Amino acid sequence: MDKQYTFQDFREIVATLRSENGCPWDKEQTHKSLKPCMMEEAAELVSAIRIYDQTGSAENMREELGDILLQVVMHSQIAKEEGLFTLDDVVQEISEKMVRRHPHVFGDVLADTSEEVLRNWDEIKKQEKEGKEWIPSPLQEIPKELPALTRAPKVLKKVDKLYEPQVNAQAAVVRMAEEVEALKVAVNCQNNEIVESEIGNLLVEIAQIGRLYKLPLEQILTDKVEDMIEKHEGNAHNVIK
Repeated sequence: MDKQYTFQDFREIVATLRSENGCPWDKEQTHKSLKPCMMEEAAELVSAIRIYDQTGSAENMREELGDILLQVVMHSQIAKEEGLFTLDDVVQEISEKMVRRHPHVFGDVLADTSEEVLRNWDEIKKQEKEGKEWIPSPLQEIPKELPALTRAPKVLKKVDKLYEPQVNAQAAVVRMAEEVEALKVAVNCQNNEIVESEIGNLLVEIAQIGRLYKLPLEQILTDKVEDMIEKHEGNAHNVIK
């Protein structure tokens, strides 16, 4: 390693890439154009964590964290050029938030369990969001950009808390059984529109159960797909041999 780079060096590298004599591609980027990059890098980081769990190798995770950091610094640099905010502002705001949302660490509020911490967190978060113009409603503040299996439990949780109590897990299972019967009828009739509707109803009930048991539905499905890939690729490998 010829040079040990610092965080300040990295900030200057990104600023140079965006400068008049910088990289043509980097100079063209906007907050909107970088949205797919952030989503892809986040997914690759999650993949790197899985690889670490499976192999014990942290090399890929280190690399992907760097790519996430690049996105943060790049967006902050663009915002600085637009006169919106700077990276220092980003650091200041998240630091203030962490202190504010952990009064049991930085203040005199007592919280001995994770459940108490989360209750305090939600209440403080609610107070912070009061009067914010970009939040149209409690349900619409949950980003639609989230994967559906991640977003649905969050919406259901807010519906349960703010509007009407949702069904318990047993009731959700009963409703799932009813939806399965309706789906059978739709499949037998080869009615695509009703099949789509019934699958949607089933997914909502699955999201309800996932919410109640605090299950990572997105990860569960991802793991099942990986199991399926390994099973079929393993069988194919055995056939070839």
